[in-house]
Amino acid sequence: MNTVLWGIAGALALAFLAAGLMKISQPREKLAASGMAWTADFSPETVKTVGAVEVLGAVGLIVPAVLGIAPALAAWAAIGLAATMLGATVLHLRRKEASALPAALVLFVLAAVVAWGRLGPYAF
Repeated sequence: MNTVLWGIAGALALAFLAAGLMKISQPREKLAASGMAWTADFSPETVKTVGAVEVLGAVGLIVPAVLGIAPALAAWAAIGLAATMLGATVLHLRRKEASALPAALVLFVLAAVVAWGRLGPYAF
């Protein structure tokens, strides 16, 4: 199970790193035009903050455990990313963006599984 959790954490880290870097590096208008319509409803600072949270969460899933420095932070990063995706799910429900819900829910579940595993039976 430890290998499965590492695999899930790695996939999550890649997904959140890519999404976060995109939100940090691209203007809000470009993000909205590329399919992230929700960004038009928020300030550029808010969009960049969401991106920074995603990048920090991605780093937190992997780096503390690999370095052996406060490896419990990986579980807390997973909790933070699960909360982020719960917020994204609520946002997409309110905006009636059904096409965005499956990805948000899958990422939420995967982050919750990593949090459960790392806080519970498969803690570092």
